[in-house]
Amino acid sequence: MKVEVLTLCDAATDSHGKLNVLGSFDTILAPQTPVTHPAGSIAVRVRFERIEEGPHAIRLTFADEDGKYVLPPMDGSVTVRFRPEDTTTVANLILNMQQVKLEQFGEYTIDLAIDGRQEGSIPLYVRQIKLPEQHGQSAEPGGARP
Repeated sequence: MKVEVLTLCDAATDSHGKLNVLGSFDTILAPQTPVTHPAGSIAVRVRFERIEEGPHAIRLTFADEDGKYVLPPMDGSVTVRFRPEDTTTVANLILNMQQVKLEQFGEYTIDLAIDGRQEGSIPLYVRQIKLPEQHGQSAEPGGARP
């Protein structure tokens, strides 16, 4: 098996075997934490060889840099089936998330395991952004706005 796509995005759909991904990203900027990301998806596309036909256990985890889960581990399964003319086939998996609360700045990780073996990992960076101060002052030290 080969993971062809593993991404965090604004939205994803599966339409007749086509994985549609909108707005793939790896960074969230916020002035302070905790920050709540209103909506997003994890999109996965895995290609299987004929010898891998049958059921496969899937696990997705989303954790901070200390290993604390942002969401409970997501366990599922997929049964891979082939048509007679296929030499490979794909499975598209989409996890939609709402109101994900990120407690701190830093690096988060989204990990994919298939049949108990890690097959992919992607980062999510939550970084602090400085907002301009009010009343004509700059956010940069010693800076002033005209």
